[in-house]
Amino acid sequence: MKKQQKGFSLIELLIVVAIILIIAAIAIPNLIKSKMAANEAGAGGTVRTINTAEATFQTVCSQIGYSVVLSDLNTGAGGVCPSGVGIIDTVLAAGAKGGYKYTEAGAKSAGALTNDTYNVVATPSTLGTSGNRQYCSSQTNVIYFDPLGAACKFDTVAAGVVTPGGPNVM
Repeated sequence: MKKQQKGFSLIELLIVVAIILIIAAIAIPNLIKSKMAANEAGAGGTVRTINTAEATFQTVCSQIGYSVVLSDLNTGAGGVCPSGVGIIDTVLAAGAKGGYKYTEAGAKSAGALTNDTYNVVATPSTLGTSGNRQYCSSQTNVIYFDPLGAACKFDTVAAGVVTPGGPNVM
């Protein structure tokens, strides 16, 4: 009398594991690319959010003009402008969100009484992993990007003349 076999053989289990590994090898690079594309889209949208926040800040804090640093859009310039508190959230005000680092700088041009210029730059936290594109903008609200992630130039304005940034417009 023969003994009945129950369960799977070692070969059958190894074949199943090999199939799962092949499927994972195909799927994981696509998932990473999707995550990077989502981070890049989010970064472009966040730069647009900062542009809108700057316009709001300039309006409600007219004694200051544009914010000097990104955190001013959350703190109201350290409490100097109570109407400017909470324009952006604390996560973005810290300068890092969704795989990107954000920097912003506002300044006075020659002869100006308030900050009449600003620029914002979004750079991937880890180039090639969290994103490939660098985004930038200024008070003209035109958003540019560099597909290589390091050489984005925003518009500059001097004596009423706009010098376009680049290399690509979003």
